Amino acid sequence: LSAGVVGALLSVALDWPDAATSAARTWPPFVLVAGLLLLGAVANEDGVFSAAGDLLDRLPGGEVALYFAAMGFVALVSVVLNLDTAAAFLTPVVLYVAEKRQAGQARLLYGCLFMANSASLLLPGSNLTNLLVLADRRIRAPAFLGRMLAPWLAAVVVTSIVVFLIFRHSPGPASGATGPARAVRRSQPPLLTLVAIGLAAAAILVVPDAALPVAALGLALAAVRAAQRRVTPRRVAASVDGAVIGGLFLVAMALGTLARAWSYPATVMRSAGAVEAAVVGAVASVAINNLPAAVLLGSRAPAHPIPLLFGLDIGPNLVLSGSLSALVWWRAAKTIGVTPSPRRYSAAGAVLVPLTLAAALGAYALFR
Repeated sequence: LSAGVVGALLSVALDWPDAATSAARTWPPFVLVAGLLLLGAVANEDGVFSAAGDLLDRLPGGEVALYFAAMGFVALVSVVLNLDTAAAFLTPVVLYVAEKRQAGQARLLYGCLFMANSASLLLPGSNLTNLLVLADRRIRAPAFLGRMLAPWLAAVVVTSIVVFLIFRHSPGPASGATGPARAVRRSQPPLLTLVAIGLAAAAILVVPDAALPVAALGLALAAVRAAQRRVTPRRVAASVDGAVIGGLFLVAMALGTLARAWSYPATVMRSAGAVEAAVVGAVASVAINNLPAAVLLGSRAPAHPIPLLFGLDIGPNLVLSGSLSALVWWRAAKTIGVTPSPRRYSAAGAVLVPLTLAAALGAYALFR
């Protein structure tokens, strides 16, 4: 937060008009994501994800069926409620189910984050980088979904299969586990929360600027559940972490101001082809994290924004420092006594990312 405040103050002092333009461009994405995270936090407190874990636990078949069903669920939550929601709340669920079913935890642990990143391509609100790159383009969610559907399917399928094969010899507890996954609370998912999630998804698809409606839905649901004493406001607020979101907004504002004054990133992205844009996005996400990379590379209408998003969304599967979702996932795993291995994550990502990017680019070229 302090770095964001300093950067924002410097940008305002050095170039007030560009700073104001940058702030106006970047606040809707952060408000939308905050609303989705709020819905996800209430859904978690309300037992929605625990109930889904019960369904996974009752799924017939063996370890293979459990793995692919879990990856499908992670993909769905990443699309509708943002990848950070999936990373934060589904990690304990899938590890608990894996332990209960005596299935390989490592495959589900790492697969949860790999899939959350790959599946975040489909809707603008699925990943904050999507919103930041598209902020000036005003692309409606249905049009974005139409462009992304084939690449998303390719990325999801490749991620599922490749992670399954990489961790095929990893039975038992996840690497580095320091204790068993704790049991998740069991309950039936409440209708009101499911309706609110459905309305938020519909708003993203139908409303041109869905940030305020989705945030209002999240606040209203949280207020109702708090009044009913079904959720604890402090726990919900901690899950959303407004200080982090506010700090990231200020950093994005400062970087947006820099991108308007420094022409080099925009020049690179205007001359880059589709494959080059994807590679630059992936490399930048590894070098400086995908959120600042999205602001620097996407602020001046890149020639190939969709391939750039492939790199920004999938590239973080190379290193844990590539996205905020990885930090959220790491914390979620640590709270249940599991310590992921950064080396193992990157070793798997070095195989996964090139294959996933190639699949997404190929599907985009075939079906756009």
